[in-house]
Amino acid sequence: MAEKHVTVSCGACDLTETFDKLATARSFIESHRTETGHDPTWELPELAAGVERAGAEAGVCGRSGCTTTESPLYQGDQ
Repeated sequence: MAEKHVTVSCGACDLTETFDKLATARSFIESHRTETGHDPTWELPELAAGVERAGAEAGVCGRSGCTTTESPLYQGDQ
């Protein structure tokens, strides 16, 4: 069995869950937002800083506030 490595936390309701797949964690976050109106966050400790930065610049989180539109990695508006 894979080790659980994605941690989702919600400060509004003191929720903490761990997942072994990123897709499952992302689905959980969206469900929690829809059901509660809270804004949970996730932690991916295995990723190198460069990978996290590249993902943020590419806009993979889907939120405009954490995207660098001037980056050559930016994938929005396509």
